[in-house]
Amino acid sequence: MGGGGWYYVPKVWTPAGGWWVNPKGWQRNTAVAFATIGFMAINLFNISASKERRPIAPYKHIPSQSWCKHAKEDDPSL
Repeated sequence: MGGGGWYYVPKVWTPAGGWWVNPKGWQRNTAVAFATIGFMAINLFNISASKERRPIAPYKHIPSQSWCKHAKEDDPSL
């Protein structure tokens, strides 16, 4: 009964990943993590842009007015 061979591993911890620095499926896991973070960031951006309001019109152009849903209502000069 065994789970494979026995490896000699010194009792040393390294922040770079130890003796097996490329775990199985690391590229897929990294891609899934980046895709999840990107999806969440896009959703957060869309929610923020839809809720953004300016009760007082700014005296100069603000870049977020390009994608703000209520920019034309809040600033008649647009």
